[in-house]
Amino acid sequence: MIIDDDPAGDWTAPGVYRCAPGVYRIPLPLPNDGLRAVNVYALADGEGLTLVDAGWALAQSREALASALAGIGAGLPDVRRFLVTHIHRDHYTQAVALRREFGMRVALGRGERPGIEELARPRRDRRGQLDQLLRAGAREIVEQLERYEPPDGLGEYEFPDDWIDDGAQILVGEGHPEQRVLEAISTPGHTRGHVVFADPAAELLFSGDHVLPRITPSLGLEPVPGKSPLADFLTSLELVRSRPDAVLLPAHGPTGMRVHQRVDELVAHHAKRLDTTLAAVQDGHSTAHEVAGVLLWTRRDTAFSDLDLFNRMLATIETAAHLEVLVERGLVTAGDQDGIRHYTS
Repeated sequence: MIIDDDPAGDWTAPGVYRCAPGVYRIPLPLPNDGLRAVNVYALADGEGLTLVDAGWALAQSREALASALAGIGAGLPDVRRFLVTHIHRDHYTQAVALRREFGMRVALGRGERPGIEELARPRRDRRGQLDQLLRAGAREIVEQLERYEPPDGLGEYEFPDDWIDDGAQILVGEGHPEQRVLEAISTPGHTRGHVVFADPAAELLFSGDHVLPRITPSLGLEPVPGKSPLADFLTSLELVRSRPDAVLLPAHGPTGMRVHQRVDELVAHHAKRLDTTLAAVQDGHSTAHEVAGVLLWTRRDTAFSDLDLFNRMLATIETAAHLEVLVERGLVTAGDQDGIRHYTS
């Protein structure tokens, strides 16, 4: 059964939700993940469907997707292609798994190519994130990650069929009443190759993890991080803010918010976070790990020590991104000693 999307409802509840003519939101489960679900959007595409994002390659996710598609009179073989916003497992890997079975095309932002190439290497040769944490002074996090290293999972990742370039015009439903043209917009920051898809005629923005309505996206959590993820993210926010306003269709959280409103909130959040990060350096905390340890996290102002391992890792990486922007702005100086980056005001 198709239900009209209700921004005030439980956005994670299984089902299929009409959020615009010819556009259906399908929340897919993320077991053991604080995000709880990821929104996949099904767009009418002639006699088939184009999906924006795909979900995590898990049995529960596949079952939920198949059930939701049945609710709009379709099935997995009717998916013609996936337009994936970025490389993270909860967005990309189910597209790869379903392509093996049904042969639909998978498209990904060209900026994600270094990450895909890195993931093609044996895990023992991939230390980008661990080395990043060591440089941040977070040896205790690295030791725990190495102790509880997850299964390799190389089979989850393969190259896409198509690389999406910034500004690409993607025709969906050609020759049909629901025909639409999506514009791909490169929005690095969350990952270096993140893209969003704008539908100007319908005033919609499929925002992936670039603009989320209730949380701030992580920065630089990827196999090959960019040089300055926060600087990239803020530039990408400015780009999206410069475009005509639209309805936000995010990967996590409810639909319905206006893009400009949420972008303004995210910019204000990071301005405040830069101030508190600078204050921590002025108080004598010199590494990203030390600074992260004295800041509060999540909407609930959780102490760093109360975060789980994964979120301590995210917090440390995000703090390093803020510190590098402070360096770029000339507010702190940085230098490396014994492989650890130290910051002083």
